[in-house]
Amino acid sequence: MAELLCVKDLTKVYGKRGAVTRALDGVDLSLEAGEYVGIMGASGSGKTTLLNCISTIDRPTSGSIQVDGEELTGLRGRALTRFRRERLGFIFQDCNLLDTLTAFENIALSLSILRTPAAQIRDRVEETAELLGIGDCLDKYPYQMSGGQQQRCAAARAIVTRPALVLADEPTGALDSKSSRLLLERLEVLNRERGATILMVTHDAFTASCCRRVVFLRDGKIFAQLERDGGDRRALFQQIIRVVTQLGGEMEDVL
Repeated sequence: MAELLCVKDLTKVYGKRGAVTRALDGVDLSLEAGEYVGIMGASGSGKTTLLNCISTIDRPTSGSIQVDGEELTGLRGRALTRFRRERLGFIFQDCNLLDTLTAFENIALSLSILRTPAAQIRDRVEETAELLGIGDCLDKYPYQMSGGQQQRCAAARAIVTRPALVLADEPTGALDSKSSRLLLERLEVLNRERGATILMVTHDAFTASCCRRVVFLRDGKIFAQLERDGGDRRALFQQIIRVVTQLGGEMEDVL
């Protein structure tokens, strides 16, 4: 498949002379279209900083980030806003749903901003809601939904515009085990049936094992990469545990 995301020699430095933190140190990473990749690492390893730079929430100190050949580090103003709206989908740990809108209206909001025709909005929202398993929740307000349903609603909002790249930051972090599994199942369906390209930061070994590839960061650098052979998630889980063991006490919270 064609390369969708290309990160080269990415560096992010915080602070000033005498008190400098190098959060990212020459990171190289690429994703092909249709890949489902997890990012793991201990607190302070740089995983969230990497996601923030790719999502254009933060700017790198140096290096290159390209999506479909478009350089992101130089985007400003309207071009940056347009890129975020049209090319990226965001799933955060906190759902950030609007309490005064129904699930349908929350999901439809991003399409309305893009001025999608009303008939297309209804079709796209209903199709996406069914894919995420919340087709029966569209008339409900956030307070009427469970935490898992709210997170899947947030995921539907992220993908309804059919973005080139879906970025997920600890999407299961605030969910119980049952809700986490339901969300992960839906993300796998999204990747498998829609060919969605997903880059997910997680501290959880089970969550990471649902990906097709897992990248480990340590001290702002890529420490290791693992790939799932065929459909064997359990084998990938065991490999993840072995890497965590190599990292020692730095990642005690992943188990």
